[in-house]
Amino acid sequence: MNLINTCSLKRRWIFMQYRDFVRTGVRVSQYALGGGVFGSLAGEEEGIRIIQKALDAGINLIDTSNRYGDGESERIIGEAIKGRRDEVILATKFGAEPNGGRNQGGASRRWVRQAVEQSLQRLQTDYIDLYQLHRPFGDVAFEEILGVLSDLVQEGKIHYIGTSNHQAWQLADAQAVSERRYLQRFVSEQSPYSILNRSIEMDIAEVARHHDLALLTYSPLAGGLLTGKYASGRAADSGSRAALLKGPVARMLDPELPENAQKFAVINQLQQVADQAGMTLAHMAVAFARSHPAVTSIIVGPRTSEQLSQYLTGADLTLSPDLLDAIDVIVPPGRKTDDQDAAWTPEWLDASRRRR
Repeated sequence: MNLINTCSLKRRWIFMQYRDFVRTGVRVSQYALGGGVFGSLAGEEEGIRIIQKALDAGINLIDTSNRYGDGESERIIGEAIKGRRDEVILATKFGAEPNGGRNQGGASRRWVRQAVEQSLQRLQTDYIDLYQLHRPFGDVAFEEILGVLSDLVQEGKIHYIGTSNHQAWQLADAQAVSERRYLQRFVSEQSPYSILNRSIEMDIAEVARHHDLALLTYSPLAGGLLTGKYASGRAADSGSRAALLKGPVARMLDPELPENAQKFAVINQLQQVADQAGMTLAHMAVAFARSHPAVTSIIVGPRTSEQLSQYLTGADLTLSPDLLDAIDVIVPPGRKTDDQDAAWTPEWLDASRRRR
């Protein structure tokens, strides 16, 4: 199968596409700028440079969290969008705060009101376009969470509400609560999605379509595994993400470890497909995540303005059916090949809930 001419990439200019943020009347860019590195891997000066460059390129959706950089990400974004607030669909999250004082985190009515005020202050804005529950809370009723979020919408402090890292059944449950209680409904879900982690294709994508939810996906490069920097039997170079990290994540990115052999064999096969198609593995991976019809926008998290440029040069890349079929042979639909730690571990996987 010859895949060389099955893609198109216009490198002379960047043409940003926009998609309906479901039936809200808002349109968002196909790329969203993720703020996870601001205040940690990217300092204020570089963060502001990245944000300004993204806005100039037509990216209008910026996503962050009160957790990123212990609030520094929100502060940097607030500085960067001064004078350009009307250009931005601003999204942030709450509920995954590091353990602090009692009742200083989570999803209680009391904390949500404190959290939103803190985020508004750091972001230097009067309103947040999309306020998202960062992870599920099995011990807090959706009625409680949706109740306080509905109040905040009525007060104009937030415009829309969404979820992140939720299971399909939880999304459906929340929609039922909104309808039954006449409360604001979640209009979006944020989930990981890449060639190596296609698990949302099994159910979340269909739930999103059924309930008219915007699907924002993150980690299209599978935590760095699909950048093209890693190959079986070859150590990561000094500029790679693996060289900056330690512990379990660094082990996951190490091609020389025996437990990673199968994973990197898959990556090598994907690299061969990308080479035959005449594109980089990273561009193929990002285009793959963007091409799913249920996906509204993919969140990219460049650490430098140069990395953002690399993302943007692939903005017009489309994958042919033959190329998508070739990827399916290597990683079948709905499968999860990578072994990244989940953003959230369900409470029902705790040993006490699994023992008979």
